[in-house]
Amino acid sequence: MRQVQHFINGAHVAGAGKRKGDIYNPNTGEIQAQVDLADASVLQQAIAAAAAAQPEWSAVNPQRRARVMFKLKELVEANANELAELLSSEHGKVIADAHGDIQRGLEVVELACGIPQMSKGEYTNAAGPGIDVYSMRQPLGVTAGITPFNFPAMIPMWMFSLSIAMGNTFILKPSEKDPSVPVRLAELFMEAGGPAGVLNVVHGDKEAVDGLLQAPEVRAISFVGSSDIAHYVYMNGTANGKRMQCMGGAKNHGIIMPDANMDQAVKDIVGAAYGSAGERCMALPVAVTVGDRTGDEFVERMIDAARALKVGVSTDPEAHYGPVISEVHKNKVEGMIQTGVDEGADLLLDGRGLKLQGNEGGYFIGPSLFDNVKPGMETYHEEIFGPVLQVMRVGTLEEAAALPSQHQYGNGVAIFTQDGRAAREFASQVNVGMVGINVPIPVPVSYHSFGGWKRSAFGDHNQYGMEGIRFWSQVKTVTQRWPGTENIGDQAFIIPTMS
Repeated sequence: MRQVQHFINGAHVAGAGKRKGDIYNPNTGEIQAQVDLADASVLQQAIAAAAAAQPEWSAVNPQRRARVMFKLKELVEANANELAELLSSEHGKVIADAHGDIQRGLEVVELACGIPQMSKGEYTNAAGPGIDVYSMRQPLGVTAGITPFNFPAMIPMWMFSLSIAMGNTFILKPSEKDPSVPVRLAELFMEAGGPAGVLNVVHGDKEAVDGLLQAPEVRAISFVGSSDIAHYVYMNGTANGKRMQCMGGAKNHGIIMPDANMDQAVKDIVGAAYGSAGERCMALPVAVTVGDRTGDEFVERMIDAARALKVGVSTDPEAHYGPVISEVHKNKVEGMIQTGVDEGADLLLDGRGLKLQGNEGGYFIGPSLFDNVKPGMETYHEEIFGPVLQVMRVGTLEEAAALPSQHQYGNGVAIFTQDGRAAREFASQVNVGMVGINVPIPVPVSYHSFGGWKRSAFGDHNQYGMEGIRFWSQVKTVTQRWPGTENIGDQAFIIPTMS
């Protein structure tokens, strides 16, 4: 059976203990590989390698670090088909979605290629008599990222590319459910000219996470996962003096106004709600219709659109989406569907019990659609993270905007309208971190930044963009003067006082 090992100091490293995790094929339910789970000794080996490599790597000038990122981009693109097939085999998303996963990560690698410009400091000439002041951005040292199963290429590249480009070294702890692509990315980084020890991959579970949170050598950690775990990681990391960036769950809303282009809204929302089996923190699982006629028309069209979706194995080029990640998650999503029924929502499409001939053991769930969902329902309050769309009906834009504004999560929201003034006011006032106007999944481009509000994010910095540069660096400010020896007595430096 295939074994997935750690990648430390430029080489594959077997686990020191006997703990292993099973890697399933979500299409069949069969175990396809095993992954080593790190103990304290393996984690310390990775930390030591990163700490040893960091001084020399940070001394490499930004232009040369950028060249490594340029080469990494080239190699990832050249190996995109291999990476997509590997990703799809472990995660279950269809090949087209796997390519999208890789491409959105590559966009941040492209951003990292501009590190010479982005890492520049500021300079003030003649801040005082013969005095100049300048600032510089410097690396933090050893850094780490803890990434989820749903984007095993994109989110690691979001994290390590900017951190490494800034001159840090990095320890990646990916999901143990689909760990092979992160290891392959580390191999490609080495092929691109990255020195050994700069990018390390350590597999594990809570033991590895806690080890990173407690290790004094690790200066900063970025995390993406569920909100409860994000809060745990944030609280423990900050308690240990680390800079923390922790992204949590979401319950994104799509508001359909009476003047919306209904053809486009239905097309956009069916993809945003059901694409990648709904396993996206920027999925759109709640549609809020304004007005009775809008609600009736949307639901009627959405039933037809959802029924037209093809659920298939991840290698089927005609499938719109594949299985969910695991049997445990399949059971959770189907349990939430039953909870919605018990709570009184109208289940118009029931995707439970879907079996594909020849793949009866796969973790497939058909498109599910609820109507008349109410704010007090558990299924609305919590993230389902599956191919389930909930429709809520309201009478006004004010009522619609209040739903995402008051929800515990604040990751993303979208509004579908042809009224520019209404859209502008909505974008300005809604209490959510990322807004789409006639855009169903408003994930910002790499040179802006990604981040939610409320229980969707813990910490002061967003992912990537200039926010990412700020997170992965620290500012040093220098005040200098070079007086001539003949004038030393006339140029005493005096600290200003209130007198």
